[in-house]
Amino acid sequence: MRKSEPWYIHAALWVVIVILSYVLIRVAIINPNKYVAQEKYFKKESRLRMDNLRQAEMLYAEKHHRFTDSIDSLKSFVENDSSVIDLMNGVDSLSGKSTNPFKKLSNGTFNFDSLYATPKSFSPYILQVDTSTSIDTMINRWGKITSIDTSIVIGTKYFIKDPDGYGTIGSLTSEALKNTASWE
Repeated sequence: MRKSEPWYIHAALWVVIVILSYVLIRVAIINPNKYVAQEKYFKKESRLRMDNLRQAEMLYAEKHHRFTDSIDSLKSFVENDSSVIDLMNGVDSLSGKSTNPFKKLSNGTFNFDSLYATPKSFSPYILQVDTSTSIDTMINRWGKITSIDTSIVIGTKYFIKDPDGYGTIGSLTSEALKNTASWE
């Protein structure tokens, strides 16, 4: 006659089955959904911040006739320039809508410090402007150099890149892509 196994072995096996089922559900269903939701948030938030950087660059260029590659300069300009403050607080007389060019972030407000870094890794945005140097040499008829004129043009185009890979705005080489975002 064969002896049956004790009940506690079956109970322990059922506990192991329940625990492994929970772990499988957690790993296969719950965690990926959380990851996808986080990635969606980071992508949306980063693009809003980059769009605000674009607006700041455009306002800066309107006032100074060139772009800047300094986020500190942009932040200071947006915070302290009276024309930008008036624009942010203004209301269109015809439509009654706000004239604020900056988009509200996911938390419902625009924060000046949000211009500095990405929401995912808190790395600073990559902000570059083009710089072109042209050298003109004047030579007399005897082949002697009479003068050298050098002109440097800074900031006719700009480029903003998210180091986390959520997009770019502008181009340093193409005038057609000056204010164009990669996701538009």
